[in-house]
Amino acid sequence: MSKYTKLTNFLSQLPDFVFDYIELAYNGESVNTQIGYSIDIKIFLNFLRQFKFKDITSNEQFTPAHMEQVTLRDLNAFQAYLREYETDEININGQHIKRVRRNSPYGINRKMSGIRGLFGYLYKNDLITQNITDKVDFKKIHQKMKRPLSAQETVELINVIYEGESYFTGRDLAEYKNHKQRDIALFTAYLGTGCRVSELVNLDINDVSFDTSSFIVTRKGGDEQEIFMPVQVENELFAYMEERLKNENAKDKKALFLSRLGTRMTAQSVEKTLKKYCAAAGITDPDKTRPHALRRTFACNMIADGVDIKMVAELMGHKNIEVTHRYYTQYAVQERKRVMRQFDIMGKQDD
Repeated sequence: MSKYTKLTNFLSQLPDFVFDYIELAYNGESVNTQIGYSIDIKIFLNFLRQFKFKDITSNEQFTPAHMEQVTLRDLNAFQAYLREYETDEININGQHIKRVRRNSPYGINRKMSGIRGLFGYLYKNDLITQNITDKVDFKKIHQKMKRPLSAQETVELINVIYEGESYFTGRDLAEYKNHKQRDIALFTAYLGTGCRVSELVNLDINDVSFDTSSFIVTRKGGDEQEIFMPVQVENELFAYMEERLKNENAKDKKALFLSRLGTRMTAQSVEKTLKKYCAAAGITDPDKTRPHALRRTFACNMIADGVDIKMVAELMGHKNIEVTHRYYTQYAVQERKRVMRQFDIMGKQDD
């Protein structure tokens, strides 16, 4: 079953106004994003059925008039509920499976964001007379600083990707050899352009142009952007392209990066592959073994090279430059270290 079919089936179990909201508000977003927000709204409707509208027997029965009756007290109670709640699901064998679900402050905020978006949509379309969610306070989140790869870690990771024969044995070695050029092209493109993992795995062969030394990605929100390739990225992608076009086992004829089954690579398979390379390179920090660490490293390297932060924001596909400032903060850590290591606590002595 395709993700889009899964989304359609899921939305068919929700009210029509939710279907319209997801279709309009998240048009251009990934199917995974749409599924995620649909699940969040389902949790909210289940909560309302359990604690407020006990006469409603299925989520499809909800109308905008019911949303009109939701109060600030209801929303605050839902926030508290999200910290820990129990679900009752039916598996493929018809058995009821009860699970306890918990959410971090970040998870609670994400779910409340979806609910706020839904109420905003209903209000703007005159389906309710007020947007009560504007009065909801979101949970305060203390941001954990995630560091980019150091220069030494980057060198070690690249060395493993290029020279895997010296690091892997047995089945891992065979797997490495089968996908060596693919992985070299994929991860140099990641480190060399700062694209999101979803943008890279969604690349088609026809998105790449060696005449212009660029490829076209679809950014968050559906906008397309031309990404120009550094020379090393272009060379490795060209070598992989020759191999890719000769692949007779490709089930997906359009996809650029293929899995071992001949289908388009997924973000999950990229993360799994990266973790394997990081383990071989001795990189153990969990935040540095995820694909986003390579994007973070690209941004910090750009800032360290003196590239204007507005240009970095454009290269990263950030619509809000405040997001890019987070990477500047991470780069500033290294600058603080350099300044402090050179500081003389005795001060400069006069001759």
